[in-house]
Amino acid sequence: MSGFLPEGLANWALGGGGQGDNNDDQQAASSENNETQAAPISEQDMRAKRMARLAALEKKSSDSGENNGSNDMEVDSNDAAEPMQVDPDEGKKQPAAAATKVVTAKEQAPAPVDTPKPKNLPDSIMVEEPAQKKPKSPSDPLAKLRRKKILLIRRVLQVTFGNEPSDRTPACVHLELDDDEVYNTNKSPNGVNIGHITDLLVSRLSLHPSSRSLETMPPQKPGMIAYLAGCHKRAGEEWKDLKQKKNGDGSEDELCGLLEEIRKQVVSYAASSLQLPDLFELGNDSCLQLAKCLSTTTTDPSSSVTFDVIGKNTSFYYCVCEELHSQDTDAFETMVTDVVTCITDALSKCKSLLDESPPDAGLGGNGLLLTSALRELCTNKKAATCLTQVPSFLIPPADSPQASEWVGGPPPPQIPRGANPHQIDFIRRMQEMSNSRMRRSGKGLEEDTVLGNVLRLGLPWKHESVLSSYVNPMRRSPKDINQISEGHRRQLELYQSKCNELIRQLVVAGEQPRQKVIQWLTDALLVNAKADAMEKDPTKISSEELLYNLSVVLLKLCDPFVSKPEKAALIDPGFVSSPKSHGGVYELAGDNALTRLGDNISHSEDGYNPKNSFIPLCFFFCSRALALSIVPGMAYYHRTSLHVSRMGWHIRSANGDLYSDRRFNHVLQSKCAMGIVVKSPTFATDVFRFYNAVAGFLLRLDSDQLKTMPEHMVSDACAVLDFASHHTTGLLSGIDFGNSFRLTVKLLSKDCAKLVRNYNLRASLGDILHNIFLPGDGSRRNEIPESVICDPLSGGRPYLVSDKMCQDTLAPSLLLLYGEVETTGFYEKSSHREKIAALLKYLWDSPEHKLAFRKIAEDQESFVTFANGIINDMNDKFAGVMEKLPAIRTVQLQMANPQEWAAISEEERETILERHEENETLVENTLKLCDAVLKMLGFLSTDMAIRDMFLLPDMCPRLANMLLFVLTKLVGSRGLDLKVDNPEKYNFRPKEMLQNVCVVFSSFADAGTFQAACAKSGYYTPDLLSKSVKTCRKLGLLVGESMELFEKLEENVEEVAKSLGDDEEIYEDAPDEFLDPLMSEFMVDPVILPTSNNVVDRATIQQHLLNDPTDPFNRKPLSIDDVVPAEELKQKMKAWLDAKRMAKGQN
Repeated sequence: MSGFLPEGLANWALGGGGQGDNNDDQQAASSENNETQAAPISEQDMRAKRMARLAALEKKSSDSGENNGSNDMEVDSNDAAEPMQVDPDEGKKQPAAAATKVVTAKEQAPAPVDTPKPKNLPDSIMVEEPAQKKPKSPSDPLAKLRRKKILLIRRVLQVTFGNEPSDRTPACVHLELDDDEVYNTNKSPNGVNIGHITDLLVSRLSLHPSSRSLETMPPQKPGMIAYLAGCHKRAGEEWKDLKQKKNGDGSEDELCGLLEEIRKQVVSYAASSLQLPDLFELGNDSCLQLAKCLSTTTTDPSSSVTFDVIGKNTSFYYCVCEELHSQDTDAFETMVTDVVTCITDALSKCKSLLDESPPDAGLGGNGLLLTSALRELCTNKKAATCLTQVPSFLIPPADSPQASEWVGGPPPPQIPRGANPHQIDFIRRMQEMSNSRMRRSGKGLEEDTVLGNVLRLGLPWKHESVLSSYVNPMRRSPKDINQISEGHRRQLELYQSKCNELIRQLVVAGEQPRQKVIQWLTDALLVNAKADAMEKDPTKISSEELLYNLSVVLLKLCDPFVSKPEKAALIDPGFVSSPKSHGGVYELAGDNALTRLGDNISHSEDGYNPKNSFIPLCFFFCSRALALSIVPGMAYYHRTSLHVSRMGWHIRSANGDLYSDRRFNHVLQSKCAMGIVVKSPTFATDVFRFYNAVAGFLLRLDSDQLKTMPEHMVSDACAVLDFASHHTTGLLSGIDFGNSFRLTVKLLSKDCAKLVRNYNLRASLGDILHNIFLPGDGSRRNEIPESVICDPLSGGRPYLVSDKMCQDTLAPSLLLLYGEVETTGFYEKSSHREKIAALLKYLWDSPEHKLAFRKIAEDQESFVTFANGIINDMNDKFAGVMEKLPAIRTVQLQMANPQEWAAISEEERETILERHEENETLVENTLKLCDAVLKMLGFLSTDMAIRDMFLLPDMCPRLANMLLFVLTKLVGSRGLDLKVDNPEKYNFRPKEMLQNVCVVFSSFADAGTFQAACAKSGYYTPDLLSKSVKTCRKLGLLVGESMELFEKLEENVEEVAKSLGDDEEIYEDAPDEFLDPLMSEFMVDPVILPTSNNVVDRATIQQHLLNDPTDPFNRKPLSIDDVVPAEELKQKMKAWLDAKRMAKGQN
């Protein structure tokens, strides 16, 4: 590092160092300085004069020895010589020593009597001694000017000088100057001049930190850097005031010159001290002092070192950076590194925003102050660039040997395969307690990098201080809980705003720091690729707080193009197909591969040439960060809410007390703490707006581009809206979700059905239409704001009836979706179909969708899939539900009898309650779906074209079987007499269900095909329909034409049953080749399965393929289009049947 001394300090050493030498040449030069400007001298003469002066100072310093006292500034000859290169041509460093005589503790004049002063006065306010009268303004212009300068020096430098008592004031540090030139009117008729500024500053800075001269009232800010920064700020304020004066006395220019010199000198001395910390004892920890000054900007903006009243780029900190960088780049980089180290060391000691780093360890303060310090440091672009070059800014590259190194201790144990839950829980706890980490890992990123230390701070819901704020949640009102949460959120959002400002400062600092930030963001997403897993490895994944804060930062970077469509148009979809651009975040293969919406996707750099590369990077990185943070966070909060509900049910069922149950209250505390982030209005609003922008982006893509998009972008949007529909409906108000609605309708359409093959994703899209966009009615309450449900551009009409694409495609899409959700899971399937049925009912009642419903009959394949789903639901679930109701009733009776319930062991009671809860959940969900299905059949069958689809040969028998089965359960033995406590809770309304079934029967009553199917059904008995008719008439369930059709159906089915009985005699001796091998029934339309060469009835294989697209004999893939009609066998069967009937007729 090359050394330098500021020009002022060099001139001070050359001029005698304030030691009062009686050198004639110096006095002449000084006197000449007071009147006219000194004539310039050559560089050689200046060098020679400096050498002579420094040699004399060295000699005088050695002669004075110990007489200098502890308050003298001592500069060791070796230390001082190193940074000062007097003769660059020779390349040798000359020894030098400088000493400023200051008053010692013994030599100090008696301190003036302290007068009580108000505390915490601003630095710019000078406190005069009240005991002294204000002197009259001198009539002599020179005396008046000298007085102005003295007062100006007091206000700006906060120092006094002179031998008179009136020259002192308690608010200033009094300087004992050996040379009285500064205040001797004979030597300096004009008073203080520019040349004296150096003497005053050096005398003030040379004081020993323990000197009593520094004891002022009010106290001045400790530390050299804070003092110089205050001088710079006060000088700027005084300069601005002088420039704004309109009626001055002509002295303003000279005073402004003094102030400009002060600002220049304090910057020079600060830069020197940062480069050479041992230059002044007051500045031996100058980098730490600068870090403290930067950190106090948030708490004390009036003393900010990064703000100046004069204008842009004139602050003390900015000027110091520019001065130091211009003199010695290496010294500047070292200074920035040392300051960053001070800040990050303090940050590492904070575990959350509620913690503070102890000040005795260096730089104290909480996370907000320390992050503010980094943000203020980056206000200078050169300093911001240096920050990104410190070794701790990035984690090691993936291919480096350091990437796999463990630090902080030995590697923690890993969970072995086959471990039981207790072992897994134990090992997880050990991992969480371990401080060891791989350098390239999520934990390494947050512990070992600058930005990691910043973004890891938050309000962890497991933190004891956070949880304790929600103690006894059951005894607190919702208003109280909300107030606590809002207080935490304000603290968190203030901190996040500083994080945003810090990242933005780095991004705008230049191309080099921007690329460093991009690399850090890329690494953060790569090492946390598994953060969305159900079970996370804490030794490899960053904390939730880091991922949340990372999402907030990226959301703010995306804000300009989320709110402005013209900038959103710059998002290039080719980013996800360009490994060079996304850095591996959107890989197609390997452990971190991301599923795409379509199939057969490959990476390609061709065609990706965005107008602005930063916009697509922020957009897609933000989408990925949200997938790793808020989306799993919302899911965990929802699961916790369900857990709280189940625990409460169990405790109440056992006659327990929710208020005193410690375990329940702890889980409820955790839920409240989680809600600080996931239910934050600010965060949630930004997330909602972002995903609507995602939907707008996806809408403008063609099919080839759309299939390359990551699937999680759509699934995350669904998850966020689904969470909002359950927990934060009020936060949706005022946000435009038009793009989200249109994208949902588009992806559900038949055109995209082959593109989006994930049935779980398609089912989620249907749920969003129901949960967010379906208006409420008399039987269903919707708490979603009207501004979300309705389109403001269509006069406030709901999107479901006003959108043109919705009118054309949604009804057929929902019918197709109803069948597709068959594979989504037992409980999930019921929920999805119940919502689809409600949507179809709403669309059916809307005239805008009538044309689309008429088109449904044109797509037989889709309709059969839909109808198959309806029938499967009723067949598979209704019987089980009717069996569960008696079990529920039994437990209810047990619990109602305290003696009987108490006689059961606690373990057995727990088992009974768990099974009872499962039964209740099953019955509640299933009956709700069954009721919706029957209603849907009722309104769909009123359309003749749709009704004819249900009467197809492969559908009608299944429909009749399903309806008769339900009828058997409702009007069979004690069907209507089945009772449970609180039946509405389980959606159990048997009379209403019987009415819905009979409505469907009456709709198909006049169809001969349906009559025959009923007669052939194994569930049919003459008494069943007869009893049903009587019950309907008695209870008034059907009236008018519907009742007449139902009564007529009873008669017609009985007649058909008699005729079919005759045909059964014919089929009894049919050859085996005429019988369906799966159903053992006489085939109507035999077909050959090419995958196994077996012959089955078309209706049988078609029904099988709706549920399982394989050959039932060998499990090979098979579709209905593959089967081949067995024409020869069919003709043979027809001939045999005709012969049998002819023979029977003759007999």
